[in-house]
Amino acid sequence: MRLKRPIMHNWKRPHIVRIVATLLALFSGTPTFAADPPKSSKDPFESVNRVTYKFNDALDRSFLRPVAEGYRAHVPELIRNGLSNFITNLEYPTVIVNDALQGKLRSAGQDFTRLLVNSVVGVGGFGDPATKFGLPIHNEDFGQTLGHWGVGPGPYIMIPLLGASDLRDAPSWIIDAHTAGEHYATDRPLRYGLGGLSVFEIRVQALAASAAIDAAYDPYTLVRDAYLARRNYLVHDGNVPADDAGYELTDDGTIE
Repeated sequence: MRLKRPIMHNWKRPHIVRIVATLLALFSGTPTFAADPPKSSKDPFESVNRVTYKFNDALDRSFLRPVAEGYRAHVPELIRNGLSNFITNLEYPTVIVNDALQGKLRSAGQDFTRLLVNSVVGVGGFGDPATKFGLPIHNEDFGQTLGHWGVGPGPYIMIPLLGASDLRDAPSWIIDAHTAGEHYATDRPLRYGLGGLSVFEIRVQALAASAAIDAAYDPYTLVRDAYLARRNYLVHDGNVPADDAGYELTDDGTIE
């Protein structure tokens, strides 16, 4: 089975509420049927997780999704793309820090150059000239760093408001929050406003996935397995061990 889901470069931003939107951003183009039966070893808290998932889904349907749909329908694409570039650039220091922590010094140098080029030539990050100059885009966070150091994911957990995670990634959000650019805004309303814009941007990107998840026989299972596969793929930089159970992500970013 092949679940089409393009990799997103800025899928995870560690702020309250925004992971609710992140869940949907993972699964663009998923099929209209359930994934494999639950694997209890990965999801020992499934009964509680399902209740939390319903709560998060209700919040998304009542607030995040309608606002995102209105934004996409009425704001010009040029402005939306600029905002997306700005938010990605603002949080790119997290990628650089975790490049270095994992010993990926070449990637750290490339990502520092990308941040510098987009901040200066791209006018504060609203443009993305670094991509045109051939600088690659990387995706690193502290959860991936812990995995690189050999820390296992632990059980899958669904956190109220925050959404899908595991016992390794959840505490890592705190570290990531302190390496993102908006954390260092001196004005508190500005800092919170930038965080809110990031939530907004992620949910807009996730709109294409919403209908597919709604149509799935068991959305909870689909979301869980895709989340775990996504994180496993990122931790191993795409070189997922062949004996790993569950879904695997191919080089083109799809789930197989």
